[in-house]
Amino acid sequence: MSIFTRDQSVTFGDCDPAGIVYYPNYYRWMDGTFHEYLRAVSSGHSGVCAQLGARGLGLMESKLAFRSPAVDGTVLRYAIEGITWANKSFDITYTAHDGDRLVLEGMERRGIFIEKDGRLRAGETAPLRALLGL
Repeated sequence: MSIFTRDQSVTFGDCDPAGIVYYPNYYRWMDGTFHEYLRAVSSGHSGVCAQLGARGLGLMESKLAFRSPAVDGTVLRYAIEGITWANKSFDITYTAHDGDRLVLEGMERRGIFIEKDGRLRAGETAPLRALLGL
């Protein structure tokens, strides 16, 4: 069962000359799914960062596996399938479907960036996990 889902409508402007979704848009929508999740369960990115004393919940790595194309008129259901927690990073797994058809599988590795000794560093993830109730 998914942790969170949201729908993303594909429009003509999201597509390349071949008529399929231009791949950077999938990354943008995946990122947007994470931020919508934060709004749904807490106070959004800025509010979460304020509560944690963090500068940001930054992206450290991102991957997508494209399983089938999406075109103008498709409504993609993005889902956060799970979050795997490590001490100073967390991996979020995603899928996007058009109905029953799998369009993509993705992963983001994020960190909680805090300022310490005048530099940005990865902070502990336990406070975020607790804040999100996971």
